[in-house]
Amino acid sequence: MSAGRILITRPEAEAASLVARLRERGMEADAAPMLAIVPQLPDAKDLQTALAGVTALLFTSANGVRAFAAASSRRDFTVYAVGEASAQAAMEAGFTDVTAAGGDVHSLAAVVADHHPPHRGALLHAAGATLAGDLQAMLRKSGHDVRRLTFYAAEPARDLPDTVKARFGAGGYAAALFFSPRTAATFVSLSKASAVTDGARACAALCLSQNVATALQGLPWREVRIAAQPREDDMLALL
Repeated sequence: MSAGRILITRPEAEAASLVARLRERGMEADAAPMLAIVPQLPDAKDLQTALAGVTALLFTSANGVRAFAAASSRRDFTVYAVGEASAQAAMEAGFTDVTAAGGDVHSLAAVVADHHPPHRGALLHAAGATLAGDLQAMLRKSGHDVRRLTFYAAEPARDLPDTVKARFGAGGYAAALFFSPRTAATFVSLSKASAVTDGARACAALCLSQNVATALQGLPWREVRIAAQPREDDMLALL
């Protein structure tokens, strides 16, 4: 892909990390977080009840890791993380027994089924208010005792940042990275509301999955490309 400015649409913490990675590679990038992560930490008693008999935690995002770490000081659980980014976040939070799956809930369910048979104890999914796939239902089919507790919500942005709005509308981005269908749909909606949709004609949409690409169909992208695997490194490989 030709050199040019990159647009990052991930939530603030992940966006900052990704912008830094791109700059290390000599690429200029702007962040326009399409979702704001709002902690919704459970009551201490509810968390204690949910953790009774639990031997492993399930994280489907780095946001879940950070929210759990803020709610509980315990780090003695085995951790199964949806991908490398959430696994890294778990290790940075102080967990030591961490296994990463392939980047989506189906691969996470498969990893748990292979490494954590039901007799090893219950599982707790530290989830967001909006789910991308029902991990609890998947694992209950294999006999696991899976609890789910909400630790955060992801609220959609209400507008594009002014600088990003102007630059996108003028065709100033070579590529935009999208990591979730909800992020993609929010960007499409805000671009239409701001009347800057023609900016997509100069921009390649780089997507974590086919579901993300489908959510972007409302804009006239120069091209749409999908990562080989649902991982950050595979997204960067599209650049």
